[in-house]
Amino acid sequence: MSDKPHQNLAIIGHVDHGKSTLVGRLLFETGSVPEHVIEQHREEAEEKGKGGFEFAYVMDNLAEERERGVTIDIAHQEFDTDEYYFTIVDCPGHRDFVKNMITGASQADNAVLVVAADDGVAPQTREHVFLARTLGIGELIIAVNKMDVVDYSEDTYKEVKEQVGKLLKQVRFNSDDATYVPISAFEGDNIAERSDNTSWYDGDILLEALNNLPAPSPPTDAPLRLPIQDVYTISGIGTVPVGRIETGTLNPGDNVSFQPSDVGGEVKTVEMHHEEVDSAGPGDNVGFNVRGVGKDDIRRGDVCGPADDPPKVAETFKAQVVVMQHPSVITAGYTPVFHAHTAQVACTITEINQKLDPASGEVAEENPDFIKSGDAAIVTVRPQKPLSIEPSSEIAELGSFAVRDMGQTIAAGKVLEVNER
Repeated sequence: MSDKPHQNLAIIGHVDHGKSTLVGRLLFETGSVPEHVIEQHREEAEEKGKGGFEFAYVMDNLAEERERGVTIDIAHQEFDTDEYYFTIVDCPGHRDFVKNMITGASQADNAVLVVAADDGVAPQTREHVFLARTLGIGELIIAVNKMDVVDYSEDTYKEVKEQVGKLLKQVRFNSDDATYVPISAFEGDNIAERSDNTSWYDGDILLEALNNLPAPSPPTDAPLRLPIQDVYTISGIGTVPVGRIETGTLNPGDNVSFQPSDVGGEVKTVEMHHEEVDSAGPGDNVGFNVRGVGKDDIRRGDVCGPADDPPKVAETFKAQVVVMQHPSVITAGYTPVFHAHTAQVACTITEINQKLDPASGEVAEENPDFIKSGDAAIVTVRPQKPLSIEPSSEIAELGSFAVRDMGQTIAAGKVLEVNER
Protein backbone atom coordinates (compact mmCIF):
# COMPACT_ATOMS: atom_id res chain seq x y z
CA MET A 1 0.00 0.00 0.00
CA SER A 2 1.18 3.48 -0.79
CA ASP A 3 2.07 6.01 1.91
CA LYS A 4 0.10 8.68 0.10
CA PRO A 5 -3.50 9.42 1.07
CA HIS A 6 -5.96 7.25 -0.82
CA GLN A 7 -8.84 8.45 -2.99
CA ASN A 8 -11.60 6.47 -4.64
CA LEU A 9 -12.27 7.99 -8.03
CA ALA A 10 -15.30 7.31 -10.19
CA ILE A 11 -14.97 7.78 -13.93
CA ILE A 12 -18.46 8.57 -15.14
CA GLY A 13 -20.14 9.70 -18.33
CA HIS A 14 -22.05 8.56 -21.38
CA VAL A 15 -21.20 5.20 -22.86
CA ASP A 16 -19.25 6.19 -25.99
CA HIS A 17 -17.57 9.28 -24.66
CA GLY A 18 -14.22 7.59 -24.06
CA LYS A 19 -14.19 6.46 -20.41
CA SER A 20 -12.31 3.23 -21.12
CA THR A 21 -9.72 4.97 -23.24
CA LEU A 22 -9.24 7.63 -20.59
CA VAL A 23 -8.76 5.10 -17.82
CA GLY A 24 -6.32 3.08 -19.92
CA ARG A 25 -4.45 6.28 -20.71
CA LEU A 26 -4.30 7.35 -17.05
CA LEU A 27 -2.98 3.96 -15.98
CA PHE A 28 -0.42 4.06 -18.78
CA GLU A 29 0.74 7.65 -18.16
CA THR A 30 1.21 6.99 -14.44
CA GLY A 31 3.22 3.84 -15.09
CA SER A 32 0.53 1.49 -13.72
CA VAL A 33 0.29 -0.48 -16.96
CA PRO A 34 3.63 -1.34 -18.56
CA GLU A 35 4.39 -0.31 -22.14
CA HIS A 36 4.55 -3.92 -23.41
CA VAL A 37 0.99 -4.61 -22.28
CA ILE A 38 -0.26 -1.58 -24.20
CA GLU A 39 1.81 -2.72 -27.22
CA GLN A 40 0.23 -6.17 -27.08
CA HIS A 41 -3.25 -4.62 -26.99
CA ARG A 42 -2.32 -2.26 -29.81
CA GLU A 43 -1.47 -5.24 -32.05
CA GLU A 44 -4.66 -7.02 -31.04
CA ALA A 45 -6.72 -3.88 -31.66
CA GLU A 46 -5.16 -3.36 -35.09
CA GLU A 47 -5.75 -6.98 -36.08
CA LYS A 48 -9.41 -6.50 -35.28
CA GLY A 49 -9.44 -3.31 -37.30
CA LYS A 50 -9.88 -1.22 -34.17
CA GLY A 51 -6.62 0.69 -34.13
CA GLY A 52 -6.51 3.15 -31.26
CA PHE A 53 -8.63 1.01 -28.98
CA GLU A 54 -5.56 -0.28 -27.13
CA PHE A 55 -6.21 1.73 -23.97
CA ALA A 56 -9.84 0.67 -23.87
CA TYR A 57 -8.73 -2.94 -24.33
CA VAL A 58 -6.59 -2.74 -21.24
CA MET A 59 -9.66 -1.97 -19.18
CA ASP A 60 -11.99 -4.39 -20.91
CA ASN A 61 -9.55 -7.27 -20.54
CA LEU A 62 -9.20 -6.52 -16.85
CA ALA A 63 -12.96 -6.51 -16.57
CA GLU A 64 -13.09 -9.99 -18.07
CA GLU A 65 -10.22 -11.19 -15.92
CA ARG A 66 -12.01 -9.94 -12.89
CA GLU A 67 -15.21 -11.70 -13.86
CA ARG A 68 -13.31 -14.96 -14.28
CA GLY A 69 -10.75 -14.57 -11.55
CA VAL A 70 -11.06 -15.56 -7.94
CA THR A 71 -8.56 -13.48 -6.06
CA ILE A 72 -9.20 -9.99 -7.21
CA ASP A 73 -5.98 -8.09 -7.35
CA ILE A 74 -7.23 -4.56 -7.56
CA ALA A 75 -3.79 -3.21 -8.40
CA HIS A 76 -4.73 -2.95 -12.03
CA GLN A 77 -7.11 -0.15 -11.38
CA GLU A 78 -4.87 1.80 -9.13
CA PHE A 79 -2.52 4.58 -10.02
CA ASP A 80 -0.37 7.10 -8.19
CA THR A 81 -0.06 10.80 -8.75
CA ASP A 82 2.32 13.07 -6.87
CA GLU A 83 -0.28 13.68 -4.16
CA TYR A 84 -2.57 10.66 -4.00
CA TYR A 85 -2.93 7.02 -4.67
CA PHE A 86 -6.18 6.46 -6.56
CA THR A 87 -8.46 3.47 -6.95
CA ILE A 88 -10.80 3.67 -9.89
CA VAL A 89 -14.13 2.59 -8.48
CA ASP A 90 -15.86 2.02 -11.76
CA CYS A 91 -14.15 -0.20 -14.25
CA PRO A 92 -15.60 1.31 -17.40
CA GLY A 93 -15.38 -2.04 -19.19
CA HIS A 94 -18.40 -3.06 -17.15
CA ARG A 95 -21.45 -2.23 -19.16
CA ASP A 96 -23.70 -2.11 -16.16
CA PHE A 97 -22.02 0.98 -15.01
CA VAL A 98 -24.62 2.38 -12.69
CA LYS A 99 -24.91 -0.67 -10.48
CA ASN A 100 -21.14 -0.82 -10.21
CA MET A 101 -20.93 2.79 -9.31
CA ILE A 102 -23.44 2.43 -6.51
CA THR A 103 -22.52 -0.89 -5.02
CA GLY A 104 -18.91 -0.43 -6.09
CA ALA A 105 -16.88 -1.80 -3.24
CA SER A 106 -16.50 1.69 -1.95
CA GLN A 107 -18.11 4.98 -2.62
CA ALA A 108 -16.14 7.36 -4.71
CA ASP A 109 -14.79 10.43 -2.97
CA ASN A 110 -14.62 12.43 -6.20
CA ALA A 111 -15.34 11.83 -9.86
CA VAL A 112 -14.16 12.58 -13.37
CA LEU A 113 -17.10 13.20 -15.70
CA VAL A 114 -16.16 12.42 -19.30
CA VAL A 115 -18.08 14.41 -21.92
CA ALA A 116 -17.23 14.05 -25.61
CA ALA A 117 -16.64 17.40 -27.30
CA ASP A 118 -18.37 16.30 -30.49
CA ASP A 119 -21.47 15.07 -28.70
CA GLY A 120 -21.90 17.24 -25.61
CA VAL A 121 -24.28 16.34 -22.78
CA ALA A 122 -26.01 13.01 -23.55
CA PRO A 123 -28.76 11.14 -21.62
CA GLN A 124 -26.36 9.09 -19.50
CA THR A 125 -24.33 12.19 -18.72
CA ARG A 126 -27.39 13.57 -16.94
CA GLU A 127 -28.10 10.33 -15.12
CA HIS A 128 -24.54 10.00 -13.87
CA VAL A 129 -24.32 13.58 -12.66
CA PHE A 130 -27.62 13.14 -10.83
CA LEU A 131 -26.35 9.94 -9.24
CA ALA A 132 -23.03 11.49 -8.33
CA ARG A 133 -24.83 14.19 -6.41
CA THR A 134 -27.25 11.80 -4.73
CA LEU A 135 -24.44 9.54 -3.63
CA GLY A 136 -22.50 12.40 -2.13
CA ILE A 137 -19.55 12.65 -4.49
CA GLY A 138 -17.54 15.69 -3.49
CA GLU A 139 -15.91 17.33 -6.48
CA LEU A 140 -16.20 16.82 -10.18
CA ILE A 141 -13.48 17.19 -12.75
CA ILE A 142 -15.09 17.52 -16.17
CA ALA A 143 -12.88 16.04 -18.87
CA VAL A 144 -14.05 17.41 -22.22
CA ASN A 145 -12.76 14.50 -24.28
CA LYS A 146 -12.22 13.89 -28.02
CA MET A 147 -10.86 17.41 -28.57
CA ASP A 148 -8.90 15.89 -31.48
CA VAL A 149 -12.21 15.11 -33.23
CA VAL A 150 -13.28 18.78 -33.15
CA ASP A 151 -9.84 20.07 -34.23
CA TYR A 152 -9.11 21.37 -30.73
CA SER A 153 -11.74 24.10 -31.17
CA GLU A 154 -11.94 26.48 -28.23
CA ASP A 155 -15.51 27.44 -29.19
CA THR A 156 -16.70 23.83 -29.06
CA TYR A 157 -15.01 23.40 -25.68
CA LYS A 158 -16.78 26.51 -24.37
CA GLU A 159 -20.15 25.29 -25.64
CA VAL A 160 -19.76 21.93 -23.90
CA LYS A 161 -18.59 23.69 -20.75
CA GLU A 162 -21.74 25.81 -20.78
CA GLN A 163 -24.01 22.77 -21.31
CA VAL A 164 -22.41 20.91 -18.41
CA GLY A 165 -22.57 24.00 -16.21
CA LYS A 166 -26.34 24.20 -16.78
CA LEU A 167 -26.74 20.52 -15.96
CA LEU A 168 -24.78 20.90 -12.71
CA LYS A 169 -26.99 23.82 -11.70
CA GLN A 170 -30.13 21.77 -12.40
CA VAL A 171 -29.09 19.09 -9.96
CA ARG A 172 -27.68 21.65 -7.51
CA PHE A 173 -24.13 20.40 -7.78
CA ASN A 174 -21.82 23.03 -6.40
CA SER A 175 -20.66 23.97 -9.87
CA ASP A 176 -18.15 26.54 -8.61
CA ASP A 177 -15.97 23.65 -7.48
CA ALA A 178 -15.99 21.95 -10.87
CA THR A 179 -12.76 21.93 -12.90
CA TYR A 180 -12.97 21.65 -16.70
CA VAL A 181 -10.10 20.22 -18.75
CA PRO A 182 -10.03 19.87 -22.56
CA ILE A 183 -8.41 16.50 -23.32
CA SER A 184 -7.93 13.81 -25.91
CA ALA A 185 -7.62 10.44 -24.18
CA PHE A 186 -6.89 8.94 -27.59
CA GLU A 187 -3.99 11.27 -28.43
CA GLY A 188 -2.94 11.98 -24.84
CA ASP A 189 -3.52 15.76 -24.91
CA ASN A 190 -3.56 17.47 -21.49
CA ILE A 191 -3.53 14.23 -19.49
CA ALA A 192 0.02 14.01 -18.17
CA GLU A 193 1.53 16.76 -20.29
CA ARG A 194 0.27 20.10 -21.48
CA SER A 195 -0.70 20.03 -25.14
CA ASP A 196 0.37 22.51 -27.81
CA ASN A 197 -2.91 21.79 -29.58
CA THR A 198 -4.84 23.75 -26.93
CA SER A 199 -2.59 26.76 -26.56
CA TRP A 200 -5.74 28.75 -25.66
CA TYR A 201 -6.15 26.72 -22.44
CA ASP A 202 -4.11 27.69 -19.38
CA GLY A 203 -5.85 25.78 -16.58
CA ASP A 204 -4.76 22.54 -14.88
CA ILE A 205 -4.14 19.47 -17.01
CA LEU A 206 -5.86 16.29 -15.84
CA LEU A 207 -3.16 14.91 -13.53
CA GLU A 208 -2.75 18.35 -11.93
CA ALA A 209 -6.50 18.57 -11.40
CA LEU A 210 -6.42 15.13 -9.73
CA ASN A 211 -3.55 16.25 -7.49
CA ASN A 212 -5.56 19.32 -6.48
CA LEU A 213 -8.60 17.37 -5.29
CA PRO A 214 -9.36 17.88 -1.59
CA ALA A 215 -8.17 15.07 0.64
CA PRO A 216 -10.99 12.74 1.71
CA SER A 217 -11.55 12.21 5.40
CA PRO A 218 -10.35 8.68 6.20
CA PRO A 219 -12.86 6.00 7.28
CA THR A 220 -13.08 7.16 10.87
CA ASP A 221 -12.86 4.90 13.85
CA ALA A 222 -15.81 2.99 12.46
CA PRO A 223 -16.08 -0.61 13.62
CA LEU A 224 -15.01 -3.45 11.33
CA ARG A 225 -17.39 -4.04 8.43
CA LEU A 226 -16.37 -6.66 5.90
CA PRO A 227 -18.99 -7.76 3.33
CA ILE A 228 -18.37 -11.35 2.23
CA GLN A 229 -17.87 -11.90 -1.51
CA ASP A 230 -17.28 -15.65 -1.50
CA VAL A 231 -16.68 -18.54 0.86
CA TYR A 232 -14.07 -21.15 -0.03
CA THR A 233 -12.92 -24.40 1.49
CA ILE A 234 -9.14 -24.62 1.34
CA SER A 235 -7.43 -27.87 2.30
CA GLY A 236 -5.26 -27.60 5.37
CA ILE A 237 -6.98 -24.35 6.46
CA GLY A 238 -10.71 -25.01 6.30
CA THR A 239 -13.41 -22.45 5.59
CA VAL A 240 -12.08 -19.17 4.16
CA PRO A 241 -14.46 -16.25 3.66
CA VAL A 242 -13.12 -13.64 1.23
CA GLY A 243 -14.05 -9.96 0.99
CA ARG A 244 -12.92 -6.39 1.09
CA ILE A 245 -12.68 -4.51 4.37
CA GLU A 246 -14.81 -1.38 4.13
CA THR A 247 -14.15 0.06 7.59
CA GLY A 248 -12.19 -0.87 10.70
CA THR A 249 -9.42 -3.44 10.98
CA LEU A 250 -9.26 -7.21 11.06
CA ASN A 251 -6.63 -8.99 13.16
CA PRO A 252 -5.95 -12.61 14.12
CA GLY A 253 -7.41 -13.18 17.59
CA ASP A 254 -10.45 -10.91 17.00
CA ASN A 255 -13.86 -12.25 17.96
CA VAL A 256 -16.18 -11.65 15.03
CA SER A 257 -19.82 -12.10 14.13
CA PHE A 258 -21.33 -12.71 10.67
CA GLN A 259 -24.74 -11.14 10.04
CA PRO A 260 -27.46 -11.94 9.14
CA SER A 261 -26.30 -15.60 9.38
CA ASP A 262 -25.67 -14.96 13.08
CA VAL A 263 -22.61 -17.13 13.56
CA GLY A 264 -19.19 -16.15 14.81
CA GLY A 265 -15.94 -17.11 16.43
CA GLU A 266 -12.28 -16.20 16.76
CA VAL A 267 -10.23 -15.18 13.73
CA LYS A 268 -7.32 -17.59 13.36
CA THR A 269 -5.49 -16.24 10.31
CA VAL A 270 -5.79 -13.32 7.89
CA GLU A 271 -4.29 -13.50 4.39
CA MET A 272 -3.71 -10.91 1.69
CA HIS A 273 -2.34 -11.90 -1.72
CA HIS A 274 -1.59 -15.40 -0.37
CA GLU A 275 0.52 -14.16 2.52
CA GLU A 276 -0.43 -14.13 6.17
CA VAL A 277 -0.67 -10.67 7.71
CA ASP A 278 -0.96 -9.43 11.28
CA SER A 279 -3.56 -6.82 10.48
CA ALA A 280 -5.66 -5.59 7.54
CA GLY A 281 -7.57 -2.33 7.12
CA PRO A 282 -10.01 -0.44 4.89
CA GLY A 283 -9.65 -1.22 1.20
CA ASP A 284 -7.75 -4.46 1.76
CA ASN A 285 -8.99 -7.61 0.05
CA VAL A 286 -8.59 -10.46 2.51
CA GLY A 287 -9.22 -14.13 3.01
CA PHE A 288 -9.51 -15.25 6.63
CA ASN A 289 -10.34 -18.28 8.72
CA VAL A 290 -12.61 -18.25 11.77
CA ARG A 291 -12.55 -21.04 14.33
CA GLY A 292 -15.77 -23.01 14.39
CA VAL A 293 -17.37 -21.42 11.31
CA GLY A 294 -18.11 -23.90 8.50
CA LYS A 295 -18.70 -23.35 4.79
CA ASP A 296 -22.46 -23.77 5.11
CA ASP A 297 -22.79 -21.37 8.04
CA ILE A 298 -22.11 -18.20 6.07
CA ARG A 299 -22.68 -16.93 2.53
CA ARG A 300 -22.03 -14.11 0.10
CA GLY A 301 -23.85 -11.00 1.29
CA ASP A 302 -23.12 -11.62 4.96
CA VAL A 303 -21.20 -8.86 6.73
CA CYS A 304 -18.47 -9.62 9.24
CA GLY A 305 -18.01 -7.28 12.21
CA PRO A 306 -16.84 -7.34 15.84
CA ALA A 307 -18.80 -9.73 18.08
CA ASP A 308 -19.40 -6.89 20.54
CA ASP A 309 -20.61 -4.44 17.85
CA PRO A 310 -22.13 -6.70 15.21
CA PRO A 311 -23.44 -5.47 11.85
CA LYS A 312 -27.08 -4.35 11.95
CA VAL A 313 -29.77 -6.58 10.46
CA ALA A 314 -32.78 -4.68 9.17
CA GLU A 315 -36.39 -5.58 9.92
CA THR A 316 -37.23 -2.47 7.87
CA PHE A 317 -35.23 0.58 6.85
CA LYS A 318 -35.86 4.09 5.65
CA ALA A 319 -34.01 5.26 2.58
CA GLN A 320 -33.69 8.14 0.20
CA VAL A 321 -34.00 6.90 -3.37
CA VAL A 322 -33.73 8.40 -6.82
CA VAL A 323 -35.72 6.71 -9.56
CA MET A 324 -33.67 6.64 -12.73
CA GLN A 325 -35.77 4.61 -15.10
CA HIS A 326 -39.03 2.77 -14.67
CA PRO A 327 -41.47 1.98 -17.47
CA SER A 328 -44.49 3.00 -15.40
CA VAL A 329 -44.80 4.06 -11.79
CA ILE A 330 -43.62 2.68 -8.43
CA THR A 331 -46.25 2.29 -5.72
CA ALA A 332 -46.25 0.78 -2.23
CA GLY A 333 -45.98 -3.01 -2.48
CA TYR A 334 -43.40 -2.97 -5.29
CA THR A 335 -40.76 -5.68 -4.67
CA PRO A 336 -37.60 -5.34 -6.80
CA VAL A 337 -34.11 -6.65 -5.92
CA PHE A 338 -31.88 -4.42 -3.80
CA HIS A 339 -28.12 -4.70 -4.35
CA ALA A 340 -26.28 -3.52 -1.25
CA HIS A 341 -22.54 -4.23 -0.85
CA THR A 342 -22.29 -7.93 -1.83
CA ALA A 343 -25.90 -8.81 -0.94
CA GLN A 344 -28.80 -9.12 -3.37
CA VAL A 345 -32.14 -9.34 -1.62
CA ALA A 346 -35.72 -8.82 -2.80
CA CYS A 347 -37.22 -5.97 -0.78
CA THR A 348 -40.72 -4.51 -0.67
CA ILE A 349 -41.25 -0.78 -0.67
CA THR A 350 -43.96 -0.72 2.01
CA GLU A 351 -44.51 3.04 2.10
CA ILE A 352 -43.62 6.09 0.06
CA ASN A 353 -43.22 8.61 2.86
CA GLN A 354 -42.25 11.76 0.99
CA LYS A 355 -41.54 12.90 -2.51
CA LEU A 356 -38.59 15.30 -2.72
CA ASP A 357 -37.85 18.06 -5.15
CA PRO A 358 -34.79 16.51 -6.84
CA ALA A 359 -33.19 19.89 -7.41
CA SER A 360 -33.41 21.23 -3.87
CA GLY A 361 -33.97 18.12 -1.76
CA GLU A 362 -36.95 19.83 -0.07
CA VAL A 363 -40.14 17.85 0.60
CA ALA A 364 -42.49 18.33 -2.36
CA GLU A 365 -45.32 16.02 -1.25
CA GLU A 366 -46.19 13.92 1.82
CA ASN A 367 -47.30 10.28 1.29
CA PRO A 368 -47.61 10.44 -2.52
CA ASP A 369 -49.49 7.59 -4.23
CA PHE A 370 -46.60 6.81 -6.56
CA ILE A 371 -43.17 7.89 -7.78
CA LYS A 372 -41.83 7.70 -11.33
CA SER A 373 -38.62 8.17 -13.34
CA GLY A 374 -36.74 11.29 -12.29
CA ASP A 375 -38.34 11.44 -8.83
CA ALA A 376 -36.48 11.42 -5.55
CA ALA A 377 -38.26 10.14 -2.45
CA ILE A 378 -38.00 8.88 1.11
CA VAL A 379 -39.35 5.33 1.32
CA THR A 380 -39.78 2.58 3.91
CA VAL A 381 -38.41 -0.80 2.82
CA ARG A 382 -38.89 -4.31 4.16
CA PRO A 383 -36.31 -6.93 3.06
CA GLN A 384 -37.90 -10.30 2.18
CA LYS A 385 -34.85 -12.10 3.59
CA PRO A 386 -32.53 -10.95 6.36
CA LEU A 387 -30.26 -8.16 5.12
CA SER A 388 -27.37 -6.49 6.89
CA ILE A 389 -27.26 -2.79 6.06
CA GLU A 390 -26.18 0.38 7.92
CA PRO A 391 -27.36 4.00 7.97
CA SER A 392 -25.19 5.88 5.50
CA SER A 393 -24.56 8.61 8.09
CA GLU A 394 -22.89 6.01 10.36
CA ILE A 395 -21.13 3.70 7.91
CA ALA A 396 -21.42 5.19 4.42
CA GLU A 397 -19.69 2.19 2.86
CA LEU A 398 -22.62 -0.07 3.83
CA GLY A 399 -25.34 2.53 3.48
CA SER A 400 -25.95 2.72 -0.26
CA PHE A 401 -27.67 0.42 -2.71
CA ALA A 402 -28.96 -0.01 -6.25
CA VAL A 403 -32.47 -1.19 -7.04
CA ARG A 404 -32.80 -3.52 -10.01
CA ASP A 405 -35.72 -5.04 -11.85
CA MET A 406 -36.31 -6.30 -15.39
CA GLY A 407 -32.58 -6.45 -16.03
CA GLN A 408 -31.91 -2.79 -15.40
CA THR A 409 -31.07 -0.41 -12.61
CA ILE A 410 -34.32 1.25 -11.60
CA ALA A 411 -33.13 3.40 -8.75
CA ALA A 412 -30.28 4.19 -6.41
CA GLY A 413 -30.32 5.26 -2.84
CA LYS A 414 -28.84 5.57 0.59
CA VAL A 415 -30.05 4.26 3.93
CA LEU A 416 -31.26 6.89 6.41
CA GLU A 417 -32.20 4.72 9.39
CA VAL A 418 -32.40 1.02 10.21
CA ASN A 419 -35.13 -0.54 12.32
CA GLU A 420 -33.29 -3.62 13.64
CA ARG A 421 -34.98 -6.97 13.89
